[in-house]
Amino acid sequence: MLGAIAKIGAEQLATGSSAGRFFRIVSYNIRYDNPMDGENVWAKRKSMVASMIRFHHADIFGVQEALKNQIDDLEKLLPEFNWHGVGRDDGKAKGEFSAIFYRKDRFQPLEGSTFWLSETPDVPGSKSWDAAITRIVTWAEFKDKATDKIFFHFNTHFDHRGVRAREESARLLLSRIEKIAGPSPVVVTGDFNFNESSPGYKILTGAAEAAGSQQTLSDARYLSLNGHHGPTTTFNSFKSPGAAESKIDFILVKGTVKVLQHGVLSDVWDGRLPSEHFPVLAEV
Repeated sequence: MLGAIAKIGAEQLATGSSAGRFFRIVSYNIRYDNPMDGENVWAKRKSMVASMIRFHHADIFGVQEALKNQIDDLEKLLPEFNWHGVGRDDGKAKGEFSAIFYRKDRFQPLEGSTFWLSETPDVPGSKSWDAAITRIVTWAEFKDKATDKIFFHFNTHFDHRGVRAREESARLLLSRIEKIAGPSPVVVTGDFNFNESSPGYKILTGAAEAAGSQQTLSDARYLSLNGHHGPTTTFNSFKSPGAAESKIDFILVKGTVKVLQHGVLSDVWDGRLPSEHFPVLAEV
């Protein structure tokens, strides 16, 4: 829940009687549409991905690795959602999107844009440091129609190889959040390609030197009033949960954001998984 929160008893929290004042946000790397994926090709997974979103009652979700045809498929499969984002290669439709999908009946978009994780963040297609691939952050400002509260959602996918790039991306993300959102509540979804012991995670969460005096973020898992549900790992390689070192997807928050519950969703369809990443969910 964003903004002030009334005191709610444990029984009320467990029964979800405050539903409507909270909303569910999901971070989901859906794996890009790779024709070499065999039984895990997108055509055989897209209905499962959409089912995950709908069954777990997501209100807003950030995707990573989504190509334009995958965005189009989700738009058709989930008509109750609108989306915001651009392709990372050209700032239009080319390359992977870090798009934000939001329920039309719940949220009113007010503003939004995309910046590149580079030394020239406003130049489409740019990359810097030791990054292997162009990376982006897509953000949007929303009004929650249920509460009239304003909040910002940032969604990203950090580089998978560049160690320095991930650290500099963390600093840039903090700097841009401060510049764009100011004191407003913020939720961040993403595949960060690092775990909790990494320098990048520590920069984002304030456990290490950050960029200047920026306010850092908090991991929603450790703020959850009802604890954590599900496995600790998020990267699965289309297999069952692995080591804790594979926890690379996070939901982070800043400001007056209360977290009711947090989980990693490991639903399986007859031995098959919707993606090589498990989605992360937080009710806030």
